[in-house]
Amino acid sequence: MHTSQAPGQIIILNGPPRAGKSSIADCIQATFPGVWMNLGVDVHVRQMTPEHFRPGIGLRPGGERPDLEDHIPTFYAALYASIAAHSRLGLNVVADLGHHESYSKPLDILPRCARLLAELPVLFVGVHCSLEAIMARRNAGQTGREGTYVQGSSGDEVPLPVRLWQQAVHESHPYDLTVDTTSNAPEMCAKAIGEFLAAGLASPTAFERLAMA
Repeated sequence: MHTSQAPGQIIILNGPPRAGKSSIADCIQATFPGVWMNLGVDVHVRQMTPEHFRPGIGLRPGGERPDLEDHIPTFYAALYASIAAHSRLGLNVVADLGHHESYSKPLDILPRCARLLAELPVLFVGVHCSLEAIMARRNAGQTGREGTYVQGSSGDEVPLPVRLWQQAVHESHPYDLTVDTTSNAPEMCAKAIGEFLAAGLASPTAFERLAMA
C-alpha cells in the first residue's frame, strides 16, 4: 500500500480530433519529470473498447449513435476512476479527450467525471485549433490511421462532423488554461502547460467548479 504517497498530477487535454492533443501528450510524457501515464481517448477506444461498441467515448457531436449513448457515461466513469486510481498511487496522468454534451439526450458527463477526481490535482486544458489547420491535417492523412478521420472534398471542404466538433467540444467548458496549436508546435504547448503548473493553480480549479455544478 502507498497510503502516504502524494497524488500524481492529472492533466486533461480537451479538444477536437486532429487539434494536436496526442502530440502534446507525447511531449508531456517525454519531457516532464516523473512518470506520466497516457489514459486518453485513443487508448480507451482502440485498445479497450469492444469493436461493436466503438467509437465509444469518441462519439461525434450531433447524436451520431443513439444506440450507444447509454454506455457513454459508464465508459467515462470507468476511465476517470482509473485516472483517479493512478493519481492516488502517485502516478501522473495525461488524458487527451474530446468532451462534449451534444448527444441525442442530456448526459451531463463532465461534471460527473469531475466528481470522481475530487481532492486530486487536476489541470483542465482546452486545446484549440483553427478549422483550416484541422482540415489540412485531416486531408494530409496520418500513417496508421487511414480512414479514421473524415476528410474534405471539392464539394464539401469542411464536412458537417468536423464543424460539429469545432462548435461543441469547447462549449461552456471552464478551462484552467487554453493553448492553440494552429501555429504553436506541441513542444511549445507542453512548455506552456509546464510553466502554468509550476506557477501554481488558482482555487477553485476548473474541475472543482465542475464538480460543484
